[in-house]
Amino acid sequence: MATAQLKIGGMTCQGCVRSVTKKLSGVDGVASAEVNLEAAKATVQYDETRATPAQLISAVQQIGFQASEG
Repeated sequence: MATAQLKIGGMTCQGCVRSVTKKLSGVDGVASAEVNLEAAKATVQYDETRATPAQLISAVQQIGFQASEG
């Protein structure tokens, strides 16, 4: 398992957190996703043979939030 730390921009409420968590959790290979509104970050545990940080970032961007590694 690998861990990705993502910066997430544009979240304003717990509904946003749920949306981002659901989207990240739905990426093939993701074991867990923890999203923190106050820190504007996500910690994602994933199988590096099935997912990449770029795929995680893309998934978040698809639902209208900014995302980058960090």
